[in-house]
Amino acid sequence: MYSLFLTLTPRQPWLKGDMAAEDLNEEIPSIPRPINKWVVIVAALLPCTLSWAAEPLTIIENCIIVPTDWADRDSFLVRTPDKTEFTVRLYGADCLEWHVTDATDERRLRAQRRYFGITAIDPDSRKAISSAKGFRESAAKSVIDALSEPFTIHTTFADARGDGRYKRIYAFVTTSQGADLASDLVRSGLARAFGVSRETHDGRSQDEYRAHLADLELQAASARRGIWSKTNWESLPDERKAQRSEDEELAIAVGDAQLAPGELVDPNTSASDELMQLPDIGDALANRIIEHRPFHAQVDLLNVPGIGPGTLAKILPHLKLPNL
Repeated sequence: MYSLFLTLTPRQPWLKGDMAAEDLNEEIPSIPRPINKWVVIVAALLPCTLSWAAEPLTIIENCIIVPTDWADRDSFLVRTPDKTEFTVRLYGADCLEWHVTDATDERRLRAQRRYFGITAIDPDSRKAISSAKGFRESAAKSVIDALSEPFTIHTTFADARGDGRYKRIYAFVTTSQGADLASDLVRSGLARAFGVSRETHDGRSQDEYRAHLADLELQAASARRGIWSKTNWESLPDERKAQRSEDEELAIAVGDAQLAPGELVDPNTSASDELMQLPDIGDALANRIIEHRPFHAQVDLLNVPGIGPGTLAKILPHLKLPNL
């Protein structure tokens, strides 16, 4: 498909999956009789379970950014050398929402402002939101400057739809100077270390990359860079507590939402809010499902930390997969 796809190079050896499947000795809880048959199916699948290995990353060099009026700078439109265009969503970094058009966008921006402790930077809520907009514009300029020269993306084309409305793929982006774009945004205080992650193109594990971004965020906060320069440190604990309470309420509300009869959820393409409609799937577990894509068979879901035979038996009747 892409003339410059490199499936194997001395500079970018294939990553080896070093994450074993989650312990499957989970005790199966009491399950309603209507789905007992799924317990039998899961039990039959257990001997087939294999260690999970991350999908190898594809390298696309000499990409350019395509200017748009909607990108929030942790996601943006790119063009490859063969003129193919698609939207990239950065692994591990989360910039302030750029365009707030509905209640979902408003909720995300509110969560981001609470994370940075900037909700109360001005008694006038409109001015506070305007201040946040200024940081969004700073992030936009930073990304445009960093990607002014052709850059490289590393991706498995994993679906990255944040809210189910737009087609995006997760990727690492390396600038022409060899810098990781997500790291630069977090280091400058223009993004938080948050979101889906995975093993990197340079051999770091998923956990190691997450820890790296968390350390950069701590440095940015300590130096009062970017958004952290406006943080109200006295109110920060209360703001984050308010967000945790809202997250819990949302999880309950989404968890109570019933899928329509016959409605199925595709774990390979569904957005996190769609995955959270599955039984026992909250926000954190939805992100883990996204991180472990693709799934070729139902047994592959057992490799997601937090999903054992009991949980799998509950969600199987609602899944859409090739082997179902």
